[in-house]
Amino acid sequence: MDRPCHPVNLPRPARIGMSRRRAAALALGLLLALPGCSVFDAPVVQRGNRVAEEQLKEITPGVQTRQDVQTLLGSPTQTSTFGDPTWYYISSNTRQRPGRELMVTDQQTVSITFDPNGVVRDVKVVGEDEGKAVPMVSRVTPTPGNDRSLLQALFGNVGRIGPGASIPTSPGAPGAGTGR
Repeated sequence: MDRPCHPVNLPRPARIGMSRRRAAALALGLLLALPGCSVFDAPVVQRGNRVAEEQLKEITPGVQTRQDVQTLLGSPTQTSTFGDPTWYYISSNTRQRPGRELMVTDQQTVSITFDPNGVVRDVKVVGEDEGKAVPMVSRVTPTPGNDRSLLQALFGNVGRIGPGASIPTSPGAPGAGTGR
């Protein structure tokens, strides 16, 4: 049986190699240009209760009460824990970026302070530039009983339950106090 002979290691024509190089360069160029396209950006998400400038103008210190503010602005995002009773309306625009942290833009905090009678004392708008960065604490609170060595984990229950161990029962039940 005669089989046709095909050479294995012959060089390819230069024309085919150039077209593959051009296709690879074009693909690389498109790949580098795609992140700049707005088609691939995540949508902007409004978070929190955004207070409009017109709504703030309707709040008059010394006149409106908590009920008036809640009717006008809705429930606050946060209230103060200590000190003067203050309501905070926090809002921001966010965008999720692939492989990175959440991007926060246009953050706004409105703080409304009340006097002891529940009447508005002060209205203040705090922007991003006035905020303070809070560093995270890297310490971990130890939990008792979780620091066990390998030997303690392997042999920790030896002798706890066995033929001579007592099983707790309720008082008055048959066998109570006998240890069986």
